[in-house]
This record gives sequence, structure tokens and C-alpha cells, in this order.
Amino acid sequence: MVAGVCALFLTGAGVASADPATSAPKEPATAQLPARVVSLTNVAPQESLLEVYSAAMGRTISLNVLRPEDDAPAPVLYLLNGAGGGEDSATWRAKTDYKKFFADKRVNVVTPVGGAFSYYTDWQRDDPVLGRNKWQTFLTEELPPLVDKALNTSGANAIAGISMSGTSVFNLAIAAPKLYRSVAAYSGCARTSDPLGQAYIRTVIGDRGRGDITNMWGPLDGPGWRANDPYLHAAALRGVKVYMTSGSGLPGRYDTLDARLIKGDPAVLVDQVVMGGVIEAAVRSCTVQMEQALKTAGVDTEVISRPLGTHSWEYWQQDLHTTWPMIAKDLGTA
Repeated sequence: MVAGVCALFLTGAGVASADPATSAPKEPATAQLPARVVSLTNVAPQESLLEVYSAAMGRTISLNVLRPEDDAPAPVLYLLNGAGGGEDSATWRAKTDYKKFFADKRVNVVTPVGGAFSYYTDWQRDDPVLGRNKWQTFLTEELPPLVDKALNTSGANAIAGISMSGTSVFNLAIAAPKLYRSVAAYSGCARTSDPLGQAYIRTVIGDRGRGDITNMWGPLDGPGWRANDPYLHAAALRGVKVYMTSGSGLPGRYDTLDARLIKGDPAVLVDQVVMGGVIEAAVRSCTVQMEQALKTAGVDTEVISRPLGTHSWEYWQQDLHTTWPMIAKDLGTA
């Protein structure tokens, strides 16, 4: 069964994927200046575009920001996109009601536009296609103090991600133990050093992104992969509230021709049901394993296992709505 899942997994594009990157970033790989806010621009009511120069990556990163209704200090939810990193059309902004949902919530929602196929981690080497990726340094060291100052935050943070970034959120929390009060992984696979987890990553980075996965954490059987496997380091998440969600992979209420994002297109529906189903079934296996590891380690964990549902945006919107009241309580803004 696992072999069959892996075979299917490696053959197609996932539901939350982006077009492969075609060239490395043109900006210099060596930082010339310290990390800093380049600009903060209001683009709509309660919505801003924040541009931050990353010294670690030697380039400016754009971030979409949703703001509360007033200027009083509020916490931050770092909400990450999936494999496309927000560089494609598969984003929280384009695929969900997140702007409307957060309009009356007391929270700043910060979402990077960038990081396609990067796993939001620090790569060991620059990649000829994907360039320099030092996202862990950017997200845990460079960005938070700049966000806190620019947005006048309360200092309380949480982080959430889908699919690819549903792995990243665990490693980011492990790397910065006191940064986040809670972590939410929607349809993420926490395993990175076992064969199924590596098949998932090979599909994202190699097949879709055309990058060399050994540039990320080194040889597949090397220590870099074990060091970045949240399953092996579950105990490091003690003190952080963890939320995980996944579907079974079987078609559900959003896997129909009349679903909002299917728009009556049979080809889109087939891709979502077949590939989205296979991916979500594999994710469910990862989620079960990670839940066991977290509970054994004494980590406060809430798992939502949907009996139906594929690897697709309508379910992640639902998961965000379901987990937000709990995350809000963690952030002190319920």
C-alpha cells in the first residue's frame, strides 16, 4: 500500500503546487546591509504590504499583512502558503476568505510572498535554480523584531502553514523555542527522514521546483535530514500548543463539480480527487505518527482528523476557521 502511494505521489502535480521556478534570484547572494524594513504601504483597508530586506538571503522579501480595526497592540499570526510560497495563484489571499474572516479579529496576520519549494528552512548550499534560501533565519531571527516594531504588536506570536509549510512550522518552532505560543499544521507531513516523507519532499523540490534536494539538508541519509525531522525532535515542542489537521483522502463536500474552487471543470475535479486524495492519505499517515510522538513527549496537542477530504484549499480554509478560536486563546486575543 505504501509503495503504491509513493509511486502515485511521485508522478503528478499536487493540488497546492505552483509552476516550477525557472531561474535563481538575481539579487546578490551576499548580504550588504543589516535586515531592515524597506517599506510599509497600505494597499486597502486593514491590509498592508510590508517589504523587509533579509541580510541572510541578500534580498528584499514582500509580506502581505492583515491588520486589526484599530491601532492597539495585537498579537501576530504568521500564516504561511504552501509549495508555491505565495509566488503563484495558490495562496491564502486568492483561494480563501481569510481577509474577510480576520477583519473583525484582534490579530496581525503576516504572510510571506516568496520561498517557493524552499520548505522555509536554511539550505546548506545555494541552489542553481532556487537560489539562496535562509528562511529559518529570516522568519525566526530577522523578521519578528522588525514586525513587532513596525506593527506595534503585543509580542505574542503563533504560526500556521499548509502542505509544505505544514512541515516547516514545526521546525521553525523547534529552532526558536520561545517565539511561538502555538503552531498549526494543516495537511502537513512532519516526517522528513523516512522514505515516505522524503518522497513527499522530492516531489515538491525536485519534480515541481526543479531544485536539488541535497542542497537543502545534504545527503538523504545524512545528519541534516534527521536534524530537521520534527518527529525525531517532538520533545523540543514542549511548551508550545500544537494543532494538526488532515483528511482521509476520500472525496468530501468540496470535491464536487459545483464546489467553489472547482468551478464545474472536470479536469480540476479529477486532479483534486485523484492526486489530492493520494497526497492527503499520505499526510494522514504522517499526522498519526506525529500525534503519537507528540503525546509520548508530553506536548499539548489537538488533532482534527476529518473522515473525508482531499489535499485542497476549501478544507484548509475550514481548518483555519476551526482552529482559530483556540489559537486566539493561546495569543490572549480570544
